[in-house]
Amino acid sequence: MSAVLYETPGPRAKLRNRISNVVVLLVLLGAIAWLIHRMYAFGQFEGRLWRQFQYSSIQRQMLEGLLNTLKAAGLAAVLAMLFGAVFAAARISDHKWVRTPATLIVELFRAVPLLILMFYFYFGNIQFGLGLSPFWAVVFGLTLYNGSVLAEIFRAGIAAVPKGQREAAYALGLRKNQVVRMVLLPQAISAMLPAIVSQLVVLLKDTALGFIITYGELLYVAKQMGGRLTYGFPYIPTYIVTAVIYIGLCSLLSLLARYLEGRSRRRRKITGAPPPLPLANDPSEGAPV
Repeated sequence: MSAVLYETPGPRAKLRNRISNVVVLLVLLGAIAWLIHRMYAFGQFEGRLWRQFQYSSIQRQMLEGLLNTLKAAGLAAVLAMLFGAVFAAARISDHKWVRTPATLIVELFRAVPLLILMFYFYFGNIQFGLGLSPFWAVVFGLTLYNGSVLAEIFRAGIAAVPKGQREAAYALGLRKNQVVRMVLLPQAISAMLPAIVSQLVVLLKDTALGFIITYGELLYVAKQMGGRLTYGFPYIPTYIVTAVIYIGLCSLLSLLARYLEGRSRRRRKITGAPPPLPLANDPSEGAPV
């Protein structure tokens, strides 16, 4: 496919690409060095700003925020998978009265910003007394938004299976649910896994929006720690540590997505299974719809 889209670069083009890569890398390193220099000039590396991280009480506080983040992300991931599976099944239904409402619901929650969904549950609870804590406002918001995206991933994964597979299954006398369960899903799972894991990375990062509605996740804890006068308002050091934690968590999930994608490619070489969907957070490859 790559050979069809553009010509294979020759020796000169390869040399230009290497030079461009080196130039971009040097510019990036220069920008990082300038940023570090400015932080040093403004005293962001002074010991008193970083001293709080050596205390066990501070470490426990950050650990509690991290656990709250993982708890919300874990529960929302499970609910979003269930939401996506149900509405993906509804969207491929042969009955219009099932397919049309499911399509409207999926498109609605994909279009509404995640933060507005969280506001809806948080302030709706305050106004109507729904009995929801900020934790559930975060979970329900994440579930509706990411579940709608996952529904499209599931639908696209099933649609990616070659048409001949379902035609052969129907020719054998299988019903629609048997075709989906026994023929399409086993082949589509390998195509969907990288995109699913990638969407879970997005879900994990989106839990940070919970600090706006006072949910005690990692970013909310970091904001409180950064506002302490005793340590000179260490906002920048605290956010640096928080960013490193988020990068570590998301990198683990991204590595899992890459591993699954590589495994899927090796499997396709052997079985001829359909190609994997583009990663959900990779704009260069388009949305998995």
